[in-house]
Amino acid sequence: MTSRERLLCAFYRGTPDRVPVSPQHFGRIPLDSSLAAELVRETDITVYAGWACDCFIGSALPKEVETIGNAVRTVYHTPHGDLTRVVTHTPVTTACTEFPCKSAEDVLILLHSPYEPPAEEAVREAVRHFIQMKDWLGDEGIVLFQLPDAICFPAEWLSPEHFCLLWADAPDVMEEMIRVGNERLLAFVERVLRAGVDAFRIVGGEYASTQLGPIAYDRLVRQPDKQLVALIHEYGALAYFHNHGPIMRYLEAIADIGVDALDPLEAPPWGDCDLRQAKSTLQGRVCLVGNLDDMEVLNQRDTEEILAIGEKLIEKAGPDGFVLSGTASGTYGEHAARNFIALARYVRGRM
Repeated sequence: MTSRERLLCAFYRGTPDRVPVSPQHFGRIPLDSSLAAELVRETDITVYAGWACDCFIGSALPKEVETIGNAVRTVYHTPHGDLTRVVTHTPVTTACTEFPCKSAEDVLILLHSPYEPPAEEAVREAVRHFIQMKDWLGDEGIVLFQLPDAICFPAEWLSPEHFCLLWADAPDVMEEMIRVGNERLLAFVERVLRAGVDAFRIVGGEYASTQLGPIAYDRLVRQPDKQLVALIHEYGALAYFHNHGPIMRYLEAIADIGVDALDPLEAPPWGDCDLRQAKSTLQGRVCLVGNLDDMEVLNQRDTEEILAIGEKLIEKAGPDGFVLSGTASGTYGEHAARNFIALARYVRGRM
């Protein structure tokens, strides 16, 4: 099997010629480096491409952007008042330090503002990026189009504090924001499906699972995401789901959403996933992808220890519907990359 065939076989809960070993994108490894080329050649890599083109707010909302020192200030002009976002850059990181919506009233102002779907050129560019990356990778792995689900709409427009307070104080407004966001998202996804995108990485569920709890997860994630995945499957595309944090109590909801694969299934102390139990709970309904921590395990421990851990994980979750992978931190370095390569060679040698 090629790497692409191996991954697709696992994602659709089949038994490939061997368990895929799949780094999540390239971490901090330069794409044009010899180490990146070795990762592609030796492992069954999963690569992210494309973007959602501001599908939640579209192209009609006027805005002004200015840079003040190390901050970028964006003012969105709505018919009912301005909403302001501030993104601050430091030598170490970048973060949103002021969110546009600070109350239910602000959310309603945003929802009642003019909306036009993303411009055709923006959508074409996002699809072009996906297709170019897919052509570049070929059969050496798989490319997933990066896609937020509807809960990312409130999570990107309210601070974590106001996000939680909105659900506590005005759940009807939160649900309306999810409904509107999902409606706009579905329209966008259908556009890129028609343009040839055939695999998606859906992110956002952790906003509910780690901050709001099971009731919110059911209403804000399971129900709208079920519509999203049904649309993706209608076009014969892959629906791959990403959800950080403790996950065991949400496995049934995720299976009901209908996704094909789930990452990162973090082990304690970062999460609560026991792969053997997860495999038993899901009963072949969802492919398991994980659960070696990129930074604290793969990037820190010696290769012999990593190989021993990998062997145990394959025993627990393989050989069908399982991909041995990291935890999608996006920040793994050279040591972890070389451990991924060693794992892939080890698994290949066991066959």
